[in-house]
Order: sequence, then structure tokens, then C-alpha cells
Amino acid sequence: MNRRPLGRTGLDISELVIGGGFVGGILLQEDLENRLALYDRALAAGINWIDTAPSYGNGRSEESIGELLNHRPKEGRPHISTKVRLDPGDLVDVRGALERSLVGSLTRLGVDRVDLFQLHNPIGAGGLDLDAVLSSGGVADGFDWLRDTFDVFDHAGFTAVGQPKDIRTIVDMGRFATAQIYYNLINPSAGYAVPAGWTSTDFGGLIGAAAKSGMGVMNIRIFAAGVLATTVRHGREIPITVDADVAAEEARAARVWAALGEDHGTPAQAALRFGLANPDVSCIVIGLAEMAHFDEALAGHALGPLPGEAIAKLRSIWDEDVR
Repeated sequence: MNRRPLGRTGLDISELVIGGGFVGGILLQEDLENRLALYDRALAAGINWIDTAPSYGNGRSEESIGELLNHRPKEGRPHISTKVRLDPGDLVDVRGALERSLVGSLTRLGVDRVDLFQLHNPIGAGGLDLDAVLSSGGVADGFDWLRDTFDVFDHAGFTAVGQPKDIRTIVDMGRFATAQIYYNLINPSAGYAVPAGWTSTDFGGLIGAAAKSGMGVMNIRIFAAGVLATTVRHGREIPITVDADVAAEEARAARVWAALGEDHGTPAQAALRFGLANPDVSCIVIGLAEMAHFDEALAGHALGPLPGEAIAKLRSIWDEDVR
């Protein structure tokens, strides 16, 4: 599998990354034998990263990954990234809250350090306000303190959801080394200019801005929580844009597939290939509910990036504002 630079971290990351979240669920719900099978196959395919968070299954995702690491040799282990979500009360002791969260994550993972530690709160729009993140003694400073004091993670990142204007400010200031960015066929605004009046969140070319700041871009929700992968609903389709719902996303997806046709693999594969087509995307974090989804993703990856003529068809849909 191809690898791409993860921004200024000095790390090369596989184009596909295994996500340990609730939407895919395989690392939360399957027995150890099946989880080990996925782990072994992922490494054999060249995947060198697993992404998790303490909020995924109330720690179960990290515990599950820790079990996998414990059952396999340390040599050849993938990189691990995890996250922290701060409560309002944590802001009176940011350093302590970050330290407690990471110590808990390291304990559940059974490791001494992780490669990437990420802020997992929405920014603005009811989440952490910009001042809490960037002010002196704020969250960004707390990440720096924790890294420099205890040397338990190498790089700091954040999840770029919430208020786009505030997110862009954080990106432009370059305080974090990576950003997890929402980008897919029904909302390409992080990578392509969308028209005025766009009815979903407009992320305003955030991927290019992150690349300009030297940040690694981890593409999240490439399948829009499953809406772009299948018409079967599993109950975990939770939109993370501030003004979307599942019905609206299904309508957008239907128009996308009508324009794109069936010449680019399965819907999930075409969606994956769209992410691969953006050279500023460092990796795509994929959630998997079953082993067949992994097979489908690998086959889609093998097809390569979505071709330019296909994206040209999509531009006409985006320019009309996909409703």
C-alpha cells in the first residue's frame, strides 16, 4: 500500500488507516479471533496505523486494541493515535485533564506512548470556544506542556469539526501537527469550492489550508457514516455537520450516484477513491463493521484514485448544491 507524508511529523502513513470508532464497530463488537484476523490482514496489506479514542465504546476500543497488541510481537506494530474530549469543568485544569485522559488511554492500550494525541471536541458551535484552545495556558499550550514534560506522545492533532471559521483559525496558526477533516462525496467543501447558499456545512477549502500550514490531513467520514456505502441503515448514521440529517444526506448521495454511474466500483469503493484523488489528504480513516467491508476497501484502494472525468461530473452536482 502506498504511504503519504503525514504533514510535518516526519512520519509516512498508509493511505488507509483502521478506525476504531462506533460507526464501523468491528474493533468494539467482534471476538478476539476475528479482531486478530483483521489486525493481521491490515498489517499484511501495508496498513501501518490504527486510530482510536477513549469515547469509542467508553474505553472499549482502546482496550480491544491493547488486546491485539498484547497478542502480537512488538516488532512491526502499527502507529497508534488516540484522543481526548474535554468537559467544561476540565478547563479550570487543562493540564491535569489532558494528563489524566492520556494516562487512561495508555493504560487501556497497554503502551508507554502513542504517536499522535488529538483534541476531540467540536470547535465553537457549542463545543470548545476558540479562546479556550488558543489562549495562553489554554488547550494547545496544555498539549505542548504534556508532550514536553512527560514525552508520552510525539505529535498533537485535533478533529476539525464545529464552526468552520474557528477551525480555520486554528489551522492557519499551525498549533497542531494534524487535523482530522470531514470530506466526502456529499460534502466536498474541505477540498472544493462550493456555491454560495450551500445547504450543508461549508468547510471552506480546509484541506488545502492545512497542507499549506504543514499539517497532516486525516480524512474522516469518507462513507458519511455509511450513507455513501450502502442503502442498508444500521442506526449509527450520525451526521457530524452542524446542519445535516440522515434524510438530507441520503438525498445528496442519490444525486451523486445518479451523476457518477456505476463505472467506478461499488458505492463504497467510489467514495474511497474520491478521497484518494486529493493529493493533500495524508490518509483515509475507514470504519469497518465486518471483514467483508475490509475486502471491499482493499479492492477499492487497488483501483486507485477516482479519475478526473468522474470528478468533473460531480462538480456539476456540487455547483448546483446537492440537496
